[in-house]
Amino acid sequence: MNARRLRASLRGWGGVAAMAVVCALAVVFALLLPATQSRGNDAEDLAGPGTARGDQVRAPKKCPDPEKQSLDPASGDQNGKTVQKIKTRGYLVVGVDQNSYRFGYRDPNSESDNAELEGFDIDLAHEIANKIVGDKPNNIRFRAIPTDQRIKAIQGEKVDMVVRTMTINCDRLDDVAFSSPYFETGQQVLAPKKSDITGLDKSLAGKRICTAKSSTALEALKAAEGDGTLPASATFRKRTVPNQLDCLVRLQLGEADAVVTDGALAASQAAQDPTVGLKGEPFTDEFYGVAMKKGADDLVRRVNQILVDYRKDGWETSYNKWLAESLGESSGPPPVQYK
Repeated sequence: MNARRLRASLRGWGGVAAMAVVCALAVVFALLLPATQSRGNDAEDLAGPGTARGDQVRAPKKCPDPEKQSLDPASGDQNGKTVQKIKTRGYLVVGVDQNSYRFGYRDPNSESDNAELEGFDIDLAHEIANKIVGDKPNNIRFRAIPTDQRIKAIQGEKVDMVVRTMTINCDRLDDVAFSSPYFETGQQVLAPKKSDITGLDKSLAGKRICTAKSSTALEALKAAEGDGTLPASATFRKRTVPNQLDCLVRLQLGEADAVVTDGALAASQAAQDPTVGLKGEPFTDEFYGVAMKKGADDLVRRVNQILVDYRKDGWETSYNKWLAESLGESSGPPPVQYK
């Protein structure tokens, strides 16, 4: 899906009241998963307590085209020791979000006493578990991971992989391995509809901008600050939060004037709260990938083969179910090129 699709018109989903319910549920359900688990079960929270067009902003790259750096599934063993360990264990451990509406979230309108995790990323996580472990009950366990803890969870082997709107970039490739891309987006500004903010431009002068720690949005703002695209009087460094959804709450409370996050996530937040909207155009081009531990080449190749099949049968169905309402008609998954 091209980032320009994010200009599609948005339809509301219950306003601030629904947002409050989602946030409340996120706290209530941040629990350890039970030993047995099936589709839609609880996630363990690893967080602990606790309409101007902007110029394209690109931080300096240490590697060309990071989305093209993954392993070809045909280039080696897809069933090595990492995959065999998961099969022997009998379930896949996946780091996800439980607060990103339509990507990974809990439905506040669920009739179940235990609101199930669902969304575009959750569908993909289940597909990977079904293909590696087998399509059977209890084949997946979720761990709810804040934005700034995704890499640590992988390196510390708390999860086998992260499927959590995670952008592939050069810095992260130093720390984790990525699958081929499964979604395309770009950074975008979210602000109250009544505000005079028009995008990543001079309208942000003197504004308080919220971003998530360790996010590509934060890096994009630093780059925009460095090249003068972002006015010097705009502030963002002291307004970082563990999860990007926390920024929407700050926006609603009047503690921030704007949010910068992935355009796809911004569109979903605008669908949750009809008082906010996207401002300007996406100002970066980015790709989501499944993140895994460096050196787990067999697992990376296996996931890449699963994605080959999923793009043909499953991706479009999941997109239409979860994302078409806020992002518009899909132009299909992003093209893939291996290193």
